[in-house]
Amino acid sequence: MNTKPYRRRNKNRNGNITVLTAILMLPLLAMLAFAIDLGYLQLAREELQRSADSAAMAAAWELVDEEALTGESNYDLLDADARDAAGVYASENTILRQGPSLGVSDIAVGYLSSFTDPNVAITPAVYEAPNAVTVTVRRDSAQNGRVRFFLAQLLGVEDAAAEAEATAAILTNVGGFGTPSNGGNVELLPFAMDLTTWNDLLAGNTDDDWTWDAANGQVVAGSDGILEVNLFPQGTGSPGNRGTVDVGSNNNSTADIARQIVYGISAADLAHHGGSLVFDENGELLLNGDTGISAGVKDELASIKGDPRIIPIFSQVTGPGNNAQYTIVQFAGVRIVDVKLTGKMSGKHVTIQPANLTANGGIPSSVTGTSHFVYSPVWLVR
Repeated sequence: MNTKPYRRRNKNRNGNITVLTAILMLPLLAMLAFAIDLGYLQLAREELQRSADSAAMAAAWELVDEEALTGESNYDLLDADARDAAGVYASENTILRQGPSLGVSDIAVGYLSSFTDPNVAITPAVYEAPNAVTVTVRRDSAQNGRVRFFLAQLLGVEDAAAEAEATAAILTNVGGFGTPSNGGNVELLPFAMDLTTWNDLLAGNTDDDWTWDAANGQVVAGSDGILEVNLFPQGTGSPGNRGTVDVGSNNNSTADIARQIVYGISAADLAHHGGSLVFDENGELLLNGDTGISAGVKDELASIKGDPRIIPIFSQVTGPGNNAQYTIVQFAGVRIVDVKLTGKMSGKHVTIQPANLTANGGIPSSVTGTSHFVYSPVWLVR
């Protein structure tokens, strides 16, 4: 029996199946190729975003103005420091195992008037201190190279561009304080300073006898270019009142004041003011007065020497003693450098100097000049 024709027909059929299978597999292979390379591109985009976030946040921390403490604020220097930090942190967060570089146009440092409106652009810091940084990290033909594909190259698609952008900001105009989101306290001292004395310090009309030695964490005698002033008032214009303000109950005891000196203002204290201390539409906050700074809290004041704290600044005070009412118009960051509350009245002092402080619970102000040396932690706003 002749079986050759049968075998030939079988071979042809097998060949047809092989060709058909190959044809049907091409779309599947193409889909697989694109799926793999799209996953690779997505990984690149996620790493680009991580790099941009890190770079923007690191850059924004550089906007805490250390030179302002000596009255020599330089916005150009802040810009340069922010750009340097952005470049370093972007490069340390690799994209597909490659540390990216940033072009000059990839970094914008300036003033952001609204942290919530995505349509508001950062403007050059001329009249306002810089408070925000936008960083764009790119993988394109001009910067860091496009993301090259693997299997998709077989289908004629070699690479793709990708980028990510992040904006980080720091609050520089503080209009008040609420309970921090972490449930902690606000590091506010219940002692107010008059605006005239504070302005004299800012104008350079006070002394410079103390230095904060950050390396050793102590205050030492000597000049450091940061002036001091006496927080203990020789007269506030309110008989029987020595500058203490009630934050919390109107019947704050010495124990309450001592607690606030060491630990700050609690949520329970703020609850007596509706949950926050914030300026009204006129830029004012009214606080009742207390009997004043006394020797009963000298140990507590000495215990925080060198530690940054916030003090309220008042423009006027009316009424005597516990009936005094202070009009608070600013908040300021300071540190205590020396305390003496015994002996003659003329020798008593709580000497302070300006100090930068990062405070939780800050409430933004739309008005410039409501705070000095007080900042919020950096956060991503876009």
